[in-house]
Amino acid sequence: MIPDVHLKPWMFDRAEEILGVNVAERAVCLMDLADDWGCEDDLDLYDETFDRAVAFQKLFPDTLWCYGNHDLSYVWQRYETGFSEAAIMTVNRRLTELRQTLPHSSQMAYIHRIDNVLFMHGGLTEDFVLRNVPDNARGDIDSTVLRLNCLGRGEMWQEDSPVWFRPQENIEAMHREDEFLQVVGHTPVQRIERDSNVVSCDVFSTWPTGEPYGNEEFLLIDTETWDFIGVK
Repeated sequence: MIPDVHLKPWMFDRAEEILGVNVAERAVCLMDLADDWGCEDDLDLYDETFDRAVAFQKLFPDTLWCYGNHDLSYVWQRYETGFSEAAIMTVNRRLTELRQTLPHSSQMAYIHRIDNVLFMHGGLTEDFVLRNVPDNARGDIDSTVLRLNCLGRGEMWQEDSPVWFRPQENIEAMHREDEFLQVVGHTPVQRIERDSNVVSCDVFSTWPTGEPYGNEEFLLIDTETWDFIGVK
C-alpha cells in the first residue's frame, strides 16, 4: 500500500525498493498526490511528484489508484485546505497524463477490490451504499463497487462518501463488516492499525511544521488471509 502521498515523491522510491525484492504482487496507491502544508506555490514539487507517480506506474503497470479528496478537488474545482489555485492546471494536466499510462482506465477509481478486501481513500459505510446502490445490485460486491465507481461529484463530495468518510472518528456501520475488510487512508494515524473491518494506513502525513505524524511504514497485506505487517 502507498498511502496519501501529499507531494512526497520519495515515497515512490521506497515503494519501488519494496516491490523490487518481490514481497508483494502489486501496489495500490490511495493517492492524494497533491497538496501539503505551505507548498501551494511550489509547482516544481507538484510536477516532481507526478513525474515520479507516472514513472512508477510505467514500471509497475498493474498498480491500482484510488482517488483522494485532494485529487478530486482539482478535477471538480472544490476548494479545501491546502488547495492551490496556482496548481489547478498542473494537477489536472498531470492527472490526465497518469491516467493515460494505465493499461486499463478502471485502474483509477474510487474503490478497488482484491479478494475480499476493499481499497479506498476514506471508507465505505452501509448507509452510503443503501442510498446510492439499487436493491438488485447490493447482493453482489462487484456490482456494488461498479455502481459506486460511476457516481459523480454530487454523491462523492459528501462527508460520508468513500472519498471523505473517516471511520477513525465516526461511529457508523461499515459495509458488510463481517465479509469485507477495508483498507483506507485519508485520516492520519501514528501507526498502521485495524479497528473492526477497517485497516488505517495513512502514516506518512506530517504536522504543519513538516515533522512526521506517523511512523512511515508501508502496509503489506495478504488479501486472502487479511494478515498484515508494516514495512520500513
